[in-house]
Amino acid sequence: MLNRVAPLIILALAGNSFAQAIEDEALDWLQAFVQVDTINPPGNETRAVEFIANILESEGIPYQTAESAPGRGNIWARLEGGDEPALIMLQHTDVVPADMKYWTTDPLSGEIRDGYLWGRGTLDMKGTGMSQLATFVSLHRAGIPLNRDVVLVATADEEAGGFYGAGWLVENHPEIFEGAGLLINEGGNGEQSDKELLFSVEVTQKVPVWLRLTAVDTPGHGSMPNPTSSVTRIVDALHIVRENPFEPRIVPAVDAMFQSLSLSASPEWEESFSNMSSAVRDPAFLAKLQGYSPFLHALTRDTCSMTRFEGSNKINVVPPEAWAELDCRILPDRPSEIFVDELRELIADTGVEIEVLMAFTPAVSTTDTVLYEAIEEVTGERHPGSRVMPSVASGFTDSHFTRDLGIPSYGFDPVVVPEAEFSRIHGNDERISVEAFKRGVIDHLAIIAAVVYD
Repeated sequence: MLNRVAPLIILALAGNSFAQAIEDEALDWLQAFVQVDTINPPGNETRAVEFIANILESEGIPYQTAESAPGRGNIWARLEGGDEPALIMLQHTDVVPADMKYWTTDPLSGEIRDGYLWGRGTLDMKGTGMSQLATFVSLHRAGIPLNRDVVLVATADEEAGGFYGAGWLVENHPEIFEGAGLLINEGGNGEQSDKELLFSVEVTQKVPVWLRLTAVDTPGHGSMPNPTSSVTRIVDALHIVRENPFEPRIVPAVDAMFQSLSLSASPEWEESFSNMSSAVRDPAFLAKLQGYSPFLHALTRDTCSMTRFEGSNKINVVPPEAWAELDCRILPDRPSEIFVDELRELIADTGVEIEVLMAFTPAVSTTDTVLYEAIEEVTGERHPGSRVMPSVASGFTDSHFTRDLGIPSYGFDPVVVPEAEFSRIHGNDERISVEAFKRGVIDHLAIIAAVVYD
């Protein structure tokens, strides 16, 4: 059992003013951090490293830094504690591009208006990062002995695969992760609907398998088409993929998620969500589910999206080579090699070759840990009537690197986001509620305190 007093210890250190102080500091940090340009590409995450390093230095906390490439900075710091397996708080500092002409404010302004802090990264994931930093600093200030080491890690390049960030650190600085038994990262949060407040904790994710399809054939003049060409071969292969959707299947983690969703689903969906293995056998149900929620539909099968295509650079030239790229995401129940072999067999008659550009290893984190228990108990106490459910991400985060190391890794930030706000992640006018962020800072601190104090 968790120490139920522990989450409150740190809040009592300086009386009622403590929570107000740390949440206000975190908001100031976030506003300034949004203004640090770490758009990837090119990243320039060393700017973020300098920002975080300045705060750690002002607190007297030692840290280490490393660039995986010029400008691609990473930073980590450790608070030493007892013999329990270490807890890592992992964040990425890069953000996706933002087109200013589609925003109502400068994406890097950090403007506060209408009760929101606006800017790229407020939701993904500079907001979560500053909550982690506030927790880390608060534990240091408290000076109360910890039952385990607590490690703060801020990395580059997550938005492009993590190869200059978390992946690079795993390979080049394995000492960061040695002795770790728990990790918290992005990927889940509180979602307020009309019916309830539901906290989702990401325990696994669909596995990205990025593929390039290449065809080579006789080039020529556009006025004299041959029976086949590199372009027609690619078109034929893509047509086969489109006309042969992968068979639906429900893996255990997805089933657990739908079971939880069924508890608050409308009568229209309740029965189906509670028995998805049977429901997905009906093509009409799958089509209806895709219209209702492309995200939930994506969790029922492997998928491939056609995202890039190139043939000739001139309208009247039949090119010798054409290619297309597919963003495939597979359920975490089998190796990617099996999926790719099946796809090769499917399009074999077209003569198109498949190259694997990127593929990760599937892994699922158990919910039987003190961190998951802390998330359940603390959110239940601080948000009466709320529920916690394990969730599956259709996208990917850096947690797959740490799951490969055997570290139970969870995607979670207790900040509560209304349903309508999720479209702003990677979208226009990204923003976070000031009130929700401040409460999330204290919730995050309380969760971690419940784990690291005996």
